[in-house]
Amino acid sequence: MERTYESAAALVSRAIGPLAKYLGPFATSLIDQQYTANVIYIKLRHALAFDRWLAKRHVELVGLGEVHIRRYQHRSRHRHQRIRTETRRREWCEVTQLLQFLRCHGVCAAARVETTAADDIASRYGQYLQDQQGLATTTIERYRTVARQFLRERFGRGVVNLRALRTADAIAFVQHQTQCLRPPALKCVVNAMRSFLRYAQYRGEVATALVAAVPMVAAWTTTPALPKAISPEHAQRAIDNCDLSTGVGLRDRAVLLPLARLGLRAHEIVALQLEDCDWDGGHIRVRSKTGREQLLPMPADVGAAIAAYLRQGRPTSKDRHLFLRSMAPIRGLMPGSDAIGTIVRYALQRAQVDAPHRGSHQFRHALAVRMLQRGASLNEIGEVLRHQSPQTTSIYARVDISALRSLAMPWPGGVR
Repeated sequence: MERTYESAAALVSRAIGPLAKYLGPFATSLIDQQYTANVIYIKLRHALAFDRWLAKRHVELVGLGEVHIRRYQHRSRHRHQRIRTETRRREWCEVTQLLQFLRCHGVCAAARVETTAADDIASRYGQYLQDQQGLATTTIERYRTVARQFLRERFGRGVVNLRALRTADAIAFVQHQTQCLRPPALKCVVNAMRSFLRYAQYRGEVATALVAAVPMVAAWTTTPALPKAISPEHAQRAIDNCDLSTGVGLRDRAVLLPLARLGLRAHEIVALQLEDCDWDGGHIRVRSKTGREQLLPMPADVGAAIAAYLRQGRPTSKDRHLFLRSMAPIRGLMPGSDAIGTIVRYALQRAQVDAPHRGSHQFRHALAVRMLQRGASLNEIGEVLRHQSPQTTSIYARVDISALRSLAMPWPGGVR
């Protein structure tokens, strides 16, 4: 049965418990996020049932929290009524969304998070990485997680005494990680361990020898893997197969073109704001992982695709992100998610392209390879891709097979 917003409003009027005066604003917020009437009706039905349960138990909203949701889910039901797991999961999601709404509006107290001494030290370490070293947010979070795990394994939930750390502690932690991690991931753990112990050394709590005691990870390859680049034909086919009669197709084309023409990274596209498009100057502002901003020229086809998305495909929203989700809640693509990778995968599937890789980075590699084949130097490629180190760009020197062939020595006794 197709529901309407009027039927949802009728549900709100039936509330008589502590949530009665908040269900109306909650419904309005769902409409603003462009949920369909059917979905809003379902969410309000769960909210209404939760309101009745709270009223029977005289629960005050100030102290409302996840513990009440768990008790609500274990409430008594009809003896022969069986509740499916999916129904319980849906119920938890809907009521939790309501709780988050109440917290955002100051109705309920914020969730209490119990922290340990290890959590506090890891948090201060993360702040140090941000303030003193300016690392990317994802790197800080990865390093902070390793530091927290190391301290918890060594000290548990009790007091942390960094001066009590010994060489055997660092070695044992790394050896334990080898049981569940492959070498590339293990290298990240080792780097994080050395970084954290250098931080502890900076604080004067550990000796230099402890930093040097962190084991190295054996690497059996002497050179990095060749970058996997999508061919120009396949990239263009993926772009051309976007359905421009739909908002999703317009958005996907506007995402794929900056990947292919400018070599943008996925997180750079996610972070784009409406204000980053300089239509008069023909530039687009891009933010790197470290927060550094750069102005890049906006190619004509990229600008046309973005303009078409803004005029005909972008949902109405107060969110200032350039690219938005296509389904409710309507908001910017989530940082750290694989949203851009998902767009690329679906585009390749629609175009029936069997690409060497399914992620978005293959478009960036393809741009570098195409520039190299047209005679660009590695320094020029590094500038376009915004590499901070020439070593990062050097991997593309191994891609130009025709140039490398001229450097090869003839095989003894072979055909001249």
